[in-house]
Amino acid sequence: QVQLVESGGGLVQAGGSLRLSCAASTSIFRSILMGWYRQAPGKQREWVARITSGSRTNYADSVKGRFTISRDNAKNTVDLQMNSLRPEDTAVYYCNSNDPLGRSVWGQGTQVTVSS
Repeated sequence: QVQLVESGGGLVQAGGSLRLSCAASTSIFRSILMGWYRQAPGKQREWVARITSGSRTNYADSVKGRFTISRDNAKNTVDLQMNSLRPEDTAVYYCNSNDPLGRSVWGQGTQVTVSS
């Protein structure tokens, strides 16, 4: 079973940057689809970005051009670089993994707060 641990959240002013990191404990990391999701207070969890085992990336329209997802298969990590942050980016950010058998695992989440 994959285990995921996020880090890097915090408080930042609008226009600032943060980098989130997710460490995965698995021997098959390079085969796993990784993604980031977020959930704001009172809202449903929404997809933010994904990166395939072949490092193809996709982004939600709301973050396209501002966020960058990347992975390091040697370190079993996936990062989310967030630039030009807005107050509406405030949320708990979750790392997610999907293995080749379709099994999904979530991290515990990390809080990102963007002040105006």
